[in-house]
Amino acid sequence: MAKDIQNNMSGARYNAITTGSKVIGTIQADDDIRIDGCLEGDLLCKGKLIVGQQGLIKGNAKCVNVEIFGTVDGDFTVSEGIMLHSTARFNGNLNTKVLTIEPNAVFNGTCVMDDVLPAQNIAE
Repeated sequence: MAKDIQNNMSGARYNAITTGSKVIGTIQADDDIRIDGCLEGDLLCKGKLIVGQQGLIKGNAKCVNVEIFGTVDGDFTVSEGIMLHSTARFNGNLNTKVLTIEPNAVFNGTCVMDDVLPAQNIAE
């Protein structure tokens, strides 16, 4: 189930696909999004994407920043940077400015590191 959550302390907004939820289709998010469930489809996010340890994305994404703890099967375009944590499994192609990979993370694919889409053009 998708949730739009607002943190009353900081005013920060983010969306969440929770554990046990499955979304099929395209998601467009103007704010940050966290995926702890499953997304089968594409994601266009004008903020930060976090894929939790139980999270799974089967599709392509365009985001500003990304942190992956779970599994991704698809191609990502990241305008700033992506972090693959030790539990991450990334299978696909990547275009980003900055790539950080922790020990034990799995990356299978290609990576092109150059200037990519500006953040304002991500969800267009």
